[in-house]
Amino acid sequence: MKVFSGTANEPLAHAICDYIGIKLGKCCIQPFPDGESFVKIEENVRGEDVFVVQPTSPPTNHNLMELFIMMDALRRASANRITAVLPFYGYARQDRKDQPRVPITAKLVANLLVAAGANRILTMDLHAQQIQGFFDIPVDHLYAAPVMYEYLQKKSLKDLVVVSPDVGGLKMAYAYSQTLEAGLAIIAKRRKSASEVESMGVIGEVRNKNVLIIDDLTETAGTLTKGAELLKKKGAKKIVACVSHAILNDTGIERLRKSAIDELITTDTVLRPAIKGVKITTLSVAGLLGEAISRIHSNSSVTSLFESKGGRTS
Repeated sequence: MKVFSGTANEPLAHAICDYIGIKLGKCCIQPFPDGESFVKIEENVRGEDVFVVQPTSPPTNHNLMELFIMMDALRRASANRITAVLPFYGYARQDRKDQPRVPITAKLVANLLVAAGANRILTMDLHAQQIQGFFDIPVDHLYAAPVMYEYLQKKSLKDLVVVSPDVGGLKMAYAYSQTLEAGLAIIAKRRKSASEVESMGVIGEVRNKNVLIIDDLTETAGTLTKGAELLKKKGAKKIVACVSHAILNDTGIERLRKSAIDELITTDTVLRPAIKGVKITTLSVAGLLGEAISRIHSNSSVTSLFESKGGRTS
């Protein structure tokens, strides 16, 4: 078994290798003057079981292209099996035709990954679970929830209500509420644009309660901050947000600084610089991904990694 990393999140790849007890594979990745990417695998991979760690976070197109080139290099070097490890799967929000004449880019990316040489996919907290069905190769879909549960249970938040910021996240919020033995509420949301949302109302009781908002990803933080503002108006006490992938841009960071959110809990699936003025707790999923990689290599079950209290975490 060998693990290689693109440039999107090398610290996570190193942490995964530390967990497994192997060294990160050697490869040279550098740009040509015109912006093209050059990749050279600097060790023998013939007949090896190879894993390539590369979240497709911003710059999304660059990181995707780098992953395709790496897998092509590995395939041409006679690797036995190539597993694309995507802690964050970009383009996942474009998973259906919700307007005339638009693409289904999540499916296109799935096709391109297979065409580039992926024999298997390992990913975490997909924005839409049906994306697993876009692939004709095996997909192992992990959840960050077990890592989140462990941290949240240590915090021992009393009078807790888990809130889903929209209808789509209700299933995930319900799983959290069951595990943490908390109440459940939902925010009715209408989206104005890709970066703006208009929160409509809260279904459920949040007055004088500590609130945990659950979402899979945030970029502009519009959903989270509007939701937190509404919950505060409804009488919520402490507000904690729990997001698997925090791909925060400048707009999102500014909104969080001004928001009613007391703490943002996220993971290291994407590389993010330190942000001042916002309390962000970053939990590592390296152990979870490392364990999954070990089990895939030994043909063992991966299912138990996303089971909690006898039930699925999502």
